[in-house]
Amino acid sequence: MEITRSELMPGVWLSHLKSDKFKTACLSLNLLTQLTRETAALNALVPSVLRRGTTRYRDLEALSSRMDELYGVAIEPVVRRIGEIQCLGFFASIPEGEFLPGKQDVLRPACELLGQLLLDPATRGGLLPQPIVESEKEKLADALRSRINDKRSYSVLRCIEEMCAYEDFSAGSRGRAEDVEAIHYRKLTKQYRELLQCCPIEIFYCGRSSLDEVKACLTDALAPLPRGEINDDIGTELRMNALEAEPRQVEESQSVTQGKLVIGYRLGECMEGPDIPALYVFNAVFGSGTTSKLFMNVREKRQLCYYASSLLDIHKGLLLVASGIDLDKKDAALEEITAQLDAVRRGEISDEELAAAKAGVSSDLRALLDSQGELEGFYLSQALDGADYGPAELAELIGEVDKARVQAIAESVDCDLIYFLTGNGDEEADDADNEL
Repeated sequence: MEITRSELMPGVWLSHLKSDKFKTACLSLNLLTQLTRETAALNALVPSVLRRGTTRYRDLEALSSRMDELYGVAIEPVVRRIGEIQCLGFFASIPEGEFLPGKQDVLRPACELLGQLLLDPATRGGLLPQPIVESEKEKLADALRSRINDKRSYSVLRCIEEMCAYEDFSAGSRGRAEDVEAIHYRKLTKQYRELLQCCPIEIFYCGRSSLDEVKACLTDALAPLPRGEINDDIGTELRMNALEAEPRQVEESQSVTQGKLVIGYRLGECMEGPDIPALYVFNAVFGSGTTSKLFMNVREKRQLCYYASSLLDIHKGLLLVASGIDLDKKDAALEEITAQLDAVRRGEISDEELAAAKAGVSSDLRALLDSQGELEGFYLSQALDGADYGPAELAELIGEVDKARVQAIAESVDCDLIYFLTGNGDEEADDADNEL
């Protein structure tokens, strides 16, 4: 697979990945904008409202019928956060003409439909229809409120919110439910039009069609795109160190039978010139996977938790350790998790641990080549980072990482916040995995 990147029109970039591996092509279109607390929910609502109808296909039924005519083309709204850049748009799955009756090519009509969803939505009096806006507002607000039901992911979310309370990263990819409820359809229409004019746009294609074919289809489909001054001044603020000298402590109580301990770290000075392969290997050695120190020692050997794993956000420079524990084991679990990080800082990494970590990371990276969705996410991140290597090339670089580079990452890590979700005495069954 070879990636080719080119500019279709001002501020609109296409990353084209030619591949004969799949029976469907994937095509994503992302408007990129700075993530802010004030506009996160507003922006997040745009794709789902646009997906409700176009001038030609005015409702979901008409859209569904048209996609059926195109042999099952699927176009869905997508909202993501990469660092402090909010990415909103559509992801399309398009059957390859080689496998259709008469080898009919549906790439061009699929691109036309994508362009209509983005640029020619169904409107009333030039405004996004109020009933549709209200309907999508309710769905989004319900989805945001329901996050509390999954205590494992909710606790990670709360740790990030508290740790990054003074940064827009805390807004999340879709904002807050209360912000969604306050959105007016006139304001949403204005925001939608501003996004079209000012946002850089990243398009990703993976399939059998040539670069020239894809460029021609997209150029025609996006010809009506109104463009003003493109806002390229978007990015992520990196805070290198913890906010205070001692880690902040946040404890909350809910009706849970299993505590959730989440520790938030800043990756620190290593982010000034990040060693990406070493960061991946460090995460695998410390807490990602079944050969990591957290799994082997905190969970298996000491049996202090039901699960314990580390999560890495390279774009924002964060490391999170999430664990599920008995309510009375917070101090013991925290002490052991800290001890395992200290061991990596001292370079106490066996050859077997390092080899297993590198093998696991390399395998995961090469597995991306089997999934168009994973490839799309990988190359979108690469485009935002200005990186020029693919999963296979990164896997090769992983193999060159030595213990000293992993140790250097660990030495840079700085604990910022400790979040603990505990029981309040009114306990109900939660989403815990209660097997050690």
